[in-house]
Amino acid sequence: MFKQLFDQESSTYTYLLTDEHSREAVIIDPVASHIEAYIALIKQYDLQIKYALETHVHADHITASGQLREQLNVITGVGELCGASAADLQINDGDIIQFGNQTLRAIATPGHTAGSISYLWLNEIQARVFTGDALLINGCGRTDFQGGDAGVLFDSITQKLFSLPDETLVYPGHDYQGRQVSCVGQEKAINARLAGKTREAFIDIMHNLNLPKPRLIDIAVPANRRCGVPEPVQG
Repeated sequence: MFKQLFDQESSTYTYLLTDEHSREAVIIDPVASHIEAYIALIKQYDLQIKYALETHVHADHITASGQLREQLNVITGVGELCGASAADLQINDGDIIQFGNQTLRAIATPGHTAGSISYLWLNEIQARVFTGDALLINGCGRTDFQGGDAGVLFDSITQKLFSLPDETLVYPGHDYQGRQVSCVGQEKAINARLAGKTREAFIDIMHNLNLPKPRLIDIAVPANRRCGVPEPVQG
């Protein structure tokens, strides 16, 4: 079973991946405000959530991974370079995450943030890559905070994600226009920020986006480095 879930407030996609035989599952980029819906789905389909994984430390919402750990004893995971020491797994390029007979391979895709990770799911049906904010549909994540670097992001996308087979489905961390899925071949051909662009042209585009500061960044980033768990009260 595979489900793509959506948070309207932050336009965040959350993904639920299941091994049909063992009922073990992985959830990618869960959002705290949907914790009850996740638990209802888990009960409905009789799943055992093994991992709650992050593509990066998010600036626009608070993760549910810590709550899932507390309530369901899941293992939390995030890229080692994200600085989220509270996560159980500090994930690096090439790491394999196993659930039942299914595997995810971590692909380090820094640039949006220094620790951004994409996850490649290869199974007998269709190869899928969950790209977080590194590669979006007809776009990419911004590079002006959390150790972001436009040149590094260009390299991550063109050298790693675009090296996957063209038919690999691309599931992004966000979409603001109702789009749900793309593929590597499409993004190579028509992505407005990347298709036909040199590294220098891409860097120039990214340096001139002039986007406002994310509204929740000062709250969300520290919280997400704790896996979304509130900071302990002192004294």
